Parts: sequence; C-alpha cells; structure tokens
Amino acid sequence: MTLNNQCIIILGGTSGIGLAIARGAAAEGARVVVASSNPGRVKEALAALPAGAEGHPLDLANAAAVEAFFQSAGEFDHLVCTAGDTLKLMPIADCDIAEARRFFELRYWGALTAARAAQRLIRPRGSIVFTSGVAGARPGAGWSVAASICSAMEGLTRALAVELAPIRVNIVSPGVVKTPLWREMTEEAREALYASEGRRLPVGRVGEAEEIAEGYLYLMRQTFVTGQTLAIDGGGLLV
Repeated sequence: MTLNNQCIIILGGTSGIGLAIARGAAAEGARVVVASSNPGRVKEALAALPAGAEGHPLDLANAAAVEAFFQSAGEFDHLVCTAGDTLKLMPIADCDIAEARRFFELRYWGALTAARAAQRLIRPRGSIVFTSGVAGARPGAGWSVAASICSAMEGLTRALAVELAPIRVNIVSPGVVKTPLWREMTEEAREALYASEGRRLPVGRVGEAEEIAEGYLYLMRQTFVTGQTLAIDGGGLLV
C-alpha cells in the first residue's frame, strides 16, 4: 500500500487541500499532475511542487476540454477531485438560483464529467476520491446549497463504487479548514469563523489543509475500501 511510482491526477490541485495532496503524494514518490481553471495558480503550484510534477489549465465546465485532457493523459492510477469555487453561505430567501446552479456546475457536474472521461483510463487497482463536506450531514442556517452539493456528491460516490468496480470510489468530507476557499470573506470575518468553529469542536481548533490531505492519501493507498465517506472534521459531527 504505497503511492510510489503511481500516477495521480488532482483536479483543483493548485491550492489548499488539493495542493497539500499533491505535495504529500509527491513526497511518497508518486508522479502528480495538477489541473486548475486558473493558469496562474497552475504556475504557482508547479513552483511549489518537486521536479517532475505536471500542471495543466482545465475548465471542468467544458466537457470537450475534459475529454481531451484525459485522452492526452493516458493511463493513470488515481483521480482526485478537490476543485471548488469560493464558499458562500446565504439564507434561502436571498439565494440567487443562477449562482446556486453555478456552484453545482463545478462541484457536482465537473466531478461527474471528469469521472466519466477518466474511468476507462484508471488502472484496475486504482481509485477516484471526491470531495464533499460535513454540511451534507449536519447543515447550519444558510448552508442549503452547500449541503445539497455535499449530499449529491456522496450519493454519486456510492453509485460509482458499484458501477466502476474494481476501481474504488470514495469521498472525503472535511469540516471547516483553513484554505483559500474562504478568501472572499474579510480577514476579520474569516478569523471570527475559525475562532467560533474552533471553540465548538472537541479538538479545539479548525483543520489545516495538510491534515485533510492525509485522508485522501489514505483512501488511495487503502485497497480494501470503496463507496465510503471519510469525515475529517475535528469531531464536528459529534457536537
């Protein structure tokens, strides 16, 4: 159970949790390929990763581009999907339906499009690891869109684990984590969120990207787990 000499494609692997996964996998000897819709972030990620890593700009909303990307990639071992827009919470009364659809476009439809294009290229002992969030199981006020996406992703995971076997399909469900997904908030509001959530959690703080990345690395290594949701939330589902 090692990632040494395996090829891992990480969609959204240029910042936050995705970049932490890429670093961790590369440290184990894997060949990592990161992709993002932002070419600038691709360049920055490659500067932060070891020699041999690859990076490509990719718009997950463009099905033809996704298909072409995987065709050029050839066979590989693991697909990781962490791509996502900046998180935005809103009461249902203020929900912009067009904006809500856009969130689904990347986080759900983008992941589904990638899985469809990639599944025939993943080696038999390989895997897909998606991303959801604990809001799917324990949403708060203002989380209707985010919770819906998380639940949809977990349902997709279970269905594909059956359909794509022996390829394993799992999903990581993080709690609140310090990542660039919160960058649209003011620094004061962001730090207040981290502090209030940390006080609530049994571990006494919010998570770091590197801690969440360990879950993805585990699910790629662990060859006897499929169709599962791995919550890494500091005990948030307990309180």
